[in-house]
Amino acid sequence: MSSEQEDRRPDVAPQVVGISLAAALGGFLFGFDTSVINGAIDAMSADFGISGFLQGFAVSSALLGCVVGAWFSGTLAARWGRVRVMLLAAILFFVSAVGSGFAVGTADLIAWRVLGGLAVGAASVIAPAYIAEVAPTSVRGRLASLQQLAIVLGIFAALLSDAALAGAAGGAAETLWAGREAWRWMFWAEALPAVGYGLFALTIPESPRFLVDKGRIKEATRVLRDYTRVRDTARKVEEIRRSLARESAESLRDLLGRTFGLKPIVWVGIALAVFQQFGGINVIFYYSTTLWRSVGFAEEEALTTSVITSVINVAVTVLSILLVDKIGRRPLLLVGSGGMAVTLATVAVAFSQAQAGDGGTSLPDPWGLIALVGANGFVVFFGATWGPVMWVMLGEMFPNRIRATAVAVATAFNWVANFTVSTTFPVLSEIGLSFAYGLYAACAAISFFLVHRFVSETKGRELEDMTDETGRPSRRRAASATG
Repeated sequence: MSSEQEDRRPDVAPQVVGISLAAALGGFLFGFDTSVINGAIDAMSADFGISGFLQGFAVSSALLGCVVGAWFSGTLAARWGRVRVMLLAAILFFVSAVGSGFAVGTADLIAWRVLGGLAVGAASVIAPAYIAEVAPTSVRGRLASLQQLAIVLGIFAALLSDAALAGAAGGAAETLWAGREAWRWMFWAEALPAVGYGLFALTIPESPRFLVDKGRIKEATRVLRDYTRVRDTARKVEEIRRSLARESAESLRDLLGRTFGLKPIVWVGIALAVFQQFGGINVIFYYSTTLWRSVGFAEEEALTTSVITSVINVAVTVLSILLVDKIGRRPLLLVGSGGMAVTLATVAVAFSQAQAGDGGTSLPDPWGLIALVGANGFVVFFGATWGPVMWVMLGEMFPNRIRATAVAVATAFNWVANFTVSTTFPVLSEIGLSFAYGLYAACAAISFFLVHRFVSETKGRELEDMTDETGRPSRRRAASATG
């Protein structure tokens, strides 16, 4: 190809969009796997004769698997490559889906759910890291945001498939096909996208950063040229090689530093991952129907409200994809923190007006509407900012030599925070819904100061510029870029 023809090539290759979508399919399964049990839990619990704590643990056990899967996937990705870990996750998704459908009791169901959690944890690490490493700088945020879009679509697809299967059988506990109950088919439905994820993973190239790290320079050059649209591939390979310089293979030891045991940039990543959950977003998605019914909404109204919330989440995630490479990551996070703090505080005030009556607790006019608007306003701010942008930041902010491991550790903390919020909400709600949402509003306010003080903008910066412990370009590299 002549230099003139090469200059006319588009900056964004269609192929890189395709492989980013393939990687993001792990996010779809992430959303599907964590949500599919919602439609099955009541019928399954009746079959197995469980309730209370055991029922709750059957739901949340997958989150424990997520922590473990996220923690170890970074080390595996550094040793085996990003694509091989995707294949492993696809296999675990498939086995978990089939096993959960064939479960004969609570113990083996929990085991299958934990296995699926391992896959979710691995997928949540690999997708943002891989997309960041193959995407051109100009659209890296947009492509990395596909992870969050895939997650919310997976949640929505799980809700739809659960409803369709239960409707076809006349109820989740009723027999559907092959003499099996509908709730079992809800789990088996996940096997189809799991197979698709594995097949797509077999067709995509390995990360050029991993290839350079392993000395596979010809393969790395081809990926940089054909997918990332790098013109001077020799120079880019040399930059990657320098940024990867270390004395030994990547491991958790590389994250160690002088600031409370870890490098400062690792602490920033952990803080972003934790505060994404401490705003209470999963309370909205795990408990929304129960929540609205508890304050006077009829069952049909509560279900409709939950579906509307899910649709809003998808729509604003698309909006974030359009904005992230134009506005930048840091401004979106700041706007999101402020907006979430205000809307959550509004919900807290609304629930403080709840009144007890013969029919249970209810919100008098106009507080029911105010709570509804506040909760959906919170989803708008979260879905357009912290939801996708946190994953974009984790894929970008770490130096090449520690990226896979650092993303894994931060993501593991994200799942720990998810588990903490999800399991403490029932206790907090007994104290008072106003107290619970007031606490989440305070966390959102703290996240504003966290971003303002510690988070650096990554928009428009090459991954090779993330070289020192603060995440900011070194003076030497910045000088060479301007000179």
